[in-house]
Amino acid sequence: MSIACADTYPGLIDLCEQAMLAVLANRVQRVQKEGRGYVAVQSYGKHWPCLLPQHGPGPKHLRPIVLADWQRRIVAAQPGDFLRGLFHSDGCRIDNPVRRAGRDYSYPRHLFTNRSADILGLCGWALDLLGIAWRMNRPDSLSVARRVAVAALDRHVGPKS
Repeated sequence: MSIACADTYPGLIDLCEQAMLAVLANRVQRVQKEGRGYVAVQSYGKHWPCLLPQHGPGPKHLRPIVLADWQRRIVAAQPGDFLRGLFHSDGCRIDNPVRRAGRDYSYPRHLFTNRSADILGLCGWALDLLGIAWRMNRPDSLSVARRVAVAALDRHVGPKS
């Protein structure tokens, strides 16, 4: 397994390594991709596909991404952890600028973008499990923008570090 982690988030690189070690890996290596701005966190083992049956050839948005029953039970029990992984990999928290009636202001907003409709659906399902309001703002992106919803998601996702 190889996971590309941006150099700008060393805390996430550490968390990725810790997760690999906690789940299956005996050893993990970090391979700095010079001039590319990321580290590949890698672990080798023949049982990774057993834990990630969604893995397969080709782009993930062109093949079904469906959780196995045992994975669905884990996510249902820990939807906040699942969302943290999703938002730390393919999401962001921004201050959304708005101009209304000649006045400028901004408000915090979470965005999650993915080309896979299945992954977007899983993200929405996990948000629903936590009662966090969301909406599709584009075909490949969902938004959490209501103040209460942003605060709730902040408690689960936390900052990228």
